[in-house]
Amino acid sequence: MALAPIDLTDRRVLITGATGQVALPVVAAYAKAAEVFALARFRRDEDVARIRDLGAVPIRADLGDPASLRRLPADIDYVLDFAVARSGRWDVDLRTNAEGIGDLMMQLPHAKAVLHCSSAAVYAYRGPAPHREDAPLGDNHRAFFPTYSISKIAAESTVRLCARRLGVPATIARLSVPYGDNGGWPFYHLVAMRNGAPIVVHPERPNLYNPLHVDDYLEKIPRLLAAASIETTTVNFGGSAPVSIEEWCAYLGDLTGLTPTFTDDPEAFGSLRLDTDRMHELIGPTRVPWREGVLRMVRALTPDALRPEHRPR
Repeated sequence: MALAPIDLTDRRVLITGATGQVALPVVAAYAKAAEVFALARFRRDEDVARIRDLGAVPIRADLGDPASLRRLPADIDYVLDFAVARSGRWDVDLRTNAEGIGDLMMQLPHAKAVLHCSSAAVYAYRGPAPHREDAPLGDNHRAFFPTYSISKIAAESTVRLCARRLGVPATIARLSVPYGDNGGWPFYHLVAMRNGAPIVVHPERPNLYNPLHVDDYLEKIPRLLAAASIETTTVNFGGSAPVSIEEWCAYLGDLTGLTPTFTDDPEAFGSLRLDTDRMHELIGPTRVPWREGVLRMVRALTPDALRPEHRPR
């Protein structure tokens, strides 16, 4: 049976990377019940205003700058870490992604639990075979994001060390493809299709992933917090149904009348299908069918692209 979710009502919750695609819906949803502190670099004043409008407290800080973390409230109950740096510079990205989560956890040694959002990109490529949590790790994304996979692997090690040394329970969630009404990878493919651009895929097809709808990760995050342990719980985090790029692009074609075209590139990411057995055991299966989620995404973002029978009524 899946773990019961942590009740975040009236809890003090710190969310990092708060203006990003994954974290912003978390801020919006959880600020309705919890006292949310939203950490980001906040280079634009309008982002600060948006966070305040959602009912959260903006905190201008940077995980790559330990001194900036001293302004955090000391009595945070739960930490949700979605911050990530993809500058392509090794010194910056290792410091921000790997050392940054360590500085954050040491700044908040009395937190009840930490959820660190990692990535399925930590796994070595192995074709369409599903990856369990003990599958080999590797430099998966080096062709496009040269620092990403390695700095995410390093961050996981930092989380494990700090959890054990500080006695702070932690969960590492290896996220697959997040998407929803605010976009995601399938939406970028739709944009390419509308522009007549080819979609780059690995030649070993099908290119399988586990797209995770925003409604599902909002429901699962409190369960991931419940799974946290001093020895750190590591779990794959994606939709229960594996879906290929080719399949979701074909469905986008059905919805819009567009025809996807594909270009093979052996340097493309390739399949990152997740074994979801442990996820199901700990937090249960996901609920949003991927076709329903994709249709909702297109209706929310580009309803004019849809065939008349699929447009919102």
